[in-house]
Amino acid sequence: MFVNTVIAFIIIFGTLVFFHELGHLIMAQRAGILCREFAIGFGPKIFSFKRKETVYTIRLLPIGGFVKMAGEDPEVIEIKPGHTVGLLFNEQNEVEKIILNDKEKYPDALVIEVEQIDLDHAMRISGYEAGNEDILTGYNVSQTSFYIADGEEIQIAPYNRQFGSKTVWQRIKAIAAGPIMNFILAYVILVALGFIQGVTVDDPVLGKLTKDGRAAQAGLMQGDQIVSINGDKMNSWTDVVQTVQKNPDKKMNVVIDRDGKESTIQVVPEAVKAEGKTIGRFGSYPPTENGFLKVISSSGTTVISTAGLILTNLQKIVTGQFSLDMLAGPVGIYDMTGEVAKQGVLTLMQFAAFLSINLGIVNLLPIPALDGGRLLFLFVEAIRGKPINREKEALVVFIGVAFLMLLMLVVTWNDIQRLFL
Repeated sequence: MFVNTVIAFIIIFGTLVFFHELGHLIMAQRAGILCREFAIGFGPKIFSFKRKETVYTIRLLPIGGFVKMAGEDPEVIEIKPGHTVGLLFNEQNEVEKIILNDKEKYPDALVIEVEQIDLDHAMRISGYEAGNEDILTGYNVSQTSFYIADGEEIQIAPYNRQFGSKTVWQRIKAIAAGPIMNFILAYVILVALGFIQGVTVDDPVLGKLTKDGRAAQAGLMQGDQIVSINGDKMNSWTDVVQTVQKNPDKKMNVVIDRDGKESTIQVVPEAVKAEGKTIGRFGSYPPTENGFLKVISSSGTTVISTAGLILTNLQKIVTGQFSLDMLAGPVGIYDMTGEVAKQGVLTLMQFAAFLSINLGIVNLLPIPALDGGRLLFLFVEAIRGKPINREKEALVVFIGVAFLMLLMLVVTWNDIQRLFL
């Protein structure tokens, strides 16, 4: 069971993160932003490959992911006047590769001492060749050039390929695409479930009956329309459920319509415990439909209603009706995944849809370090007409990260206490 839970957790969480980050990647690439890495997980790399400009990696800890966009963070490599570098040229006589160390491994490289360099706008480097220290020579740098450091190639990002060079709207789309992709994924999962098992409809009609349930024992059949119970007319499935729950171990006269003929069948609902009280249950699932339009519309309604429920719980936290048990970290989600996995693949898919909606909403919260916080900065920039000071933004993001890390530790410890202590 442990292995099944681990596999289910990795597949579900990995899928949610994959589609979230895929949203960022697609919109960033469409805006012309250089995306250096698309990663699932954090920590050491387990597997990686490069396709076009982007390195795709799977990392050890399956608790998140990221898309590394050029310009979001300061470039890790900085060349200053006085540095000695090697240059390799393409067929257009533009600098194609700038070698930072181990230059002896590149005998064809032109070695210069850098005097001036601009790899953001002008894309030009100038310097003095060995033996010609009195002659300053300038070279154009290709728009698709690379650094070479310790044998590894790192693509240089001109300003027009950096995140900050794009319009506010382009940057908003690149950031918002991640959470939006989670909502789309949830909708697709629910549509698939709808076509597989149907969607629930609120009609007073019996769905699939449980084996040896009271309804099946009394002679009721799937598809029977419940006309009335104990003389009370049933207008919906909700009416049926509420009436049955009020009559545990009590004889009910159920009038049904089967193939156009009415008949009365006596049913005694089973008494079961639920949420601290005894209710009646006679063993029938609600009616379902598989119609295309019904599945499409019902899945959308489910996404909206689930999002509303999550927002209501978040509102309770904001208004002080807070309990740590309302939150779950990786440990709590892992435990829930194990419990849900016992109920089968379809229930696991439903759980994945709920988690995807939850992930989308949480990421849109206006908290620094989350997508919602980044969007808030961009909206402020759009209103002001100029970006917020990078140092101030970095400080706010640092505080946000620290807060999230602390919250994660507290929630994880609470999960461990609840589950194991």
